[in-house]
Amino acid sequence: MRLRALLDTDALGLRLLGGEGELDRAVRAVMTTDLRDPSRYLSGGELVLTGLAWRRGPADSEPFVRILAQAGVAALAAGEAELSDVPDDLVVACARHRLPLFAVHESVAFATITEHVVRQVSGERAGDLAAVVDRHRRMMTSGPAGGGPDVVLDLLGSDLDLRAWVLSPTGRLIAGPKTAGPALPADVCARLAGEQLAAVRGGRRGPHRTLVGPTTYSLFPIRSGGGRGAQGGRDVRESVLSDWLLAVEADAGDWQEERLDLLYGVTQLIAVERDRRDAARTVRRRLAQEVLELVQTGAAPAEIAARLRVAAPVLLPGLGAAPHWQVVVARVEWDRPGGDGPQAGPLTQSLLEEILVDPLATGTEPSDRIAVAHTGDEAVALVPLPAVSSEHDGSEAGVLAEVLLAAVREPLSAGLDGDGRLTLGVSAAVHSAEGLRGALEEARHARRVAAARPGRVCAAGHQELASHVLLLPFVPDDVRRAFTARLLDPLREYDRRHRAELIPTLEAFLECDGSWTRCASRLHLHVNTLRYRVGRIEQLTSRDLSRLEDKLDFFLALRMS
Repeated sequence: MRLRALLDTDALGLRLLGGEGELDRAVRAVMTTDLRDPSRYLSGGELVLTGLAWRRGPADSEPFVRILAQAGVAALAAGEAELSDVPDDLVVACARHRLPLFAVHESVAFATITEHVVRQVSGERAGDLAAVVDRHRRMMTSGPAGGGPDVVLDLLGSDLDLRAWVLSPTGRLIAGPKTAGPALPADVCARLAGEQLAAVRGGRRGPHRTLVGPTTYSLFPIRSGGGRGAQGGRDVRESVLSDWLLAVEADAGDWQEERLDLLYGVTQLIAVERDRRDAARTVRRRLAQEVLELVQTGAAPAEIAARLRVAAPVLLPGLGAAPHWQVVVARVEWDRPGGDGPQAGPLTQSLLEEILVDPLATGTEPSDRIAVAHTGDEAVALVPLPAVSSEHDGSEAGVLAEVLLAAVREPLSAGLDGDGRLTLGVSAAVHSAEGLRGALEEARHARRVAAARPGRVCAAGHQELASHVLLLPFVPDDVRRAFTARLLDPLREYDRRHRAELIPTLEAFLECDGSWTRCASRLHLHVNTLRYRVGRIEQLTSRDLSRLEDKLDFFLALRMS
């Protein structure tokens, strides 16, 4: 805004004392100060408001005005509340340095002037930024030029002083400003994604505001082909697991409609980039679909290997040796099946792509080279791994179920809360096409193990398929209850009546592999006391804890209880 506009605003009560020829200067900010030297806080273009507390005598005006002029401020406004009239020495100093000078009537608060200037400057910046955003949108829709969402987020930072980030529904940081401080921490990303998913599931109108520590964020959904309106006919359960979000470090609750419209325009612009990235995945999806169909129909290993040789350069460009492969299977299931829920296969495919791109979820370098197909309600990912040395069989390479689960459990549990589940199974790495069918079955079996566990988001890896945990989830509930009751109910009843702690003693004894000394030390008991308790356990259950079979029965009963 121009100085002339300030002078023409009657509500501000400004009176010009000098600088008539400089009223076309632009004001880009406002600052209130009574420091004798405020230069460190000035960057040029400010309207400086002062109550004159820095002035102890006429000699102080010249150095103060010189500092302002050298900093390139637009004008000085001096309050009359302290000295009634603006001193002549200040008027002379401003005239010498060609610095426009206003007098502020004692009835006008500096806050009133500040609010007016900030509102006007922000509105002008928003208009300028909207034009830039519109130009950027045209560039992005007409071709690959434009620089992606990072450029727009930098514009938000430089023109509106807004720090903003683009996040996936899993909490992955997709884009952020390059020139506005450190990146958003991973735990904050996960928290914001979870808050957005919960808000959408709850039907709350956006933007959604949330507090993380001392910082307030406003969350805007990024919907392909849509703006700030409804879901475009999509089931909310589909949109909540597929939409990106724009997280802005600000409280949008009191924003004017124009600024909200601008931010929604930014989300539409980023949605264009999202659509472009989805289109780029088409080739990889087709390759994965072809490989999956060959494996499922029992095609010859040579035919599968030929297709993998075509896929390898697309998924791992520049790789000299043939890669190893890993299979990840995922499934989204709704408590209300059939027509009540969105089509699960494509939704799970998109969600699994988002999960496996995230380096925090895979424990590997970030990559958008994952190939994901879907069949029915199931999504299957073909994950290429650089070939490991012959000294290592590759069984621990690549994606690990526990890392995958830790990265996505918090945000996705919020999005699925109420009527949905996500289960994932991870295979070991295989070295050739011959092993791919086994890897697919291994991943599917691991997913079924995960599905037998409680929780909205569960994962299991191939390591668990060689453990007792593979068997326990598939034991019928009535058999589990009868087995555990027969072994443990006598001990629980005895503990209830005598406070004898037989169950904790049994758990510790088994964890110490039957070692009397280690178990007594862990429980802080004398060995004779421990022997008495174990004897009581054997007496109540008619079992012998020196026998491997009885130890195993107790171990399984505790695990199933």
